[in-house]
Amino acid sequence: MATARIATYQKMYVWELPVRIFHWLNVLAILVLIATGYLIGAPQKIFDAAEPSQQYWFGIVRFSHFAAGYIFFFNYLFRLYWGFVGNKHARWSEFIPLTRAKLREFWEVLKVDILQIKAQRELAEGHNSLAGLTYFVAFLIFLFQAGTGFALYSSMSDSFIPSLFAWIVPLMGGDAWVRQWHHLAMWFFILFTIVHVYLVFYHDWVEGSGETSSMISGWKFRKDESDDDE
Repeated sequence: MATARIATYQKMYVWELPVRIFHWLNVLAILVLIATGYLIGAPQKIFDAAEPSQQYWFGIVRFSHFAAGYIFFFNYLFRLYWGFVGNKHARWSEFIPLTRAKLREFWEVLKVDILQIKAQRELAEGHNSLAGLTYFVAFLIFLFQAGTGFALYSSMSDSFIPSLFAWIVPLMGGDAWVRQWHHLAMWFFILFTIVHVYLVFYHDWVEGSGETSSMISGWKFRKDESDDDE
């Protein structure tokens, strides 16, 4: 006769404090960039009739966008650095499935999480191979977005950092094309955020690994297989 046993979990320290700080700074910067970027791309009529001094709200929008862009960029550079000095879960080797084991895990995640042709899989401590590769691609798009943003800013700023990206404008065929691609990439951020939040809660509910709270505490949990029902 089967007897129910109380499951126990192994506690694992996964996300270091610098990774968690990067994550939440990135969240705030992206939210501000999306909101202000949308307004910059499609300015809204706030006042029907007002003096120019009362309509500087758009200047505040632009300033907020530029300030968040700098925070996003330097936060990105820090994460690049931490990918070489952080623990094994933060390193770039965890993001690209080059080994046979990583490729096998990639296929297992596809079968369970996406195609749902298999009931369960072995849980990864940090990012699984599919998530790691997705984040790696996202980091490339982060760089593209920062580069095109500073390229657009270079025409109205004498600052050093925007000038480093001024060459992007003639390469992509002018400001209009850069602005178009910059705007399209914004929608990647929106879709990525929706899917990311959904999957975090999905894994938390299905796996019970503390996926949501781990980006606050740094700790995740793995069910002890020896505690499965007999």
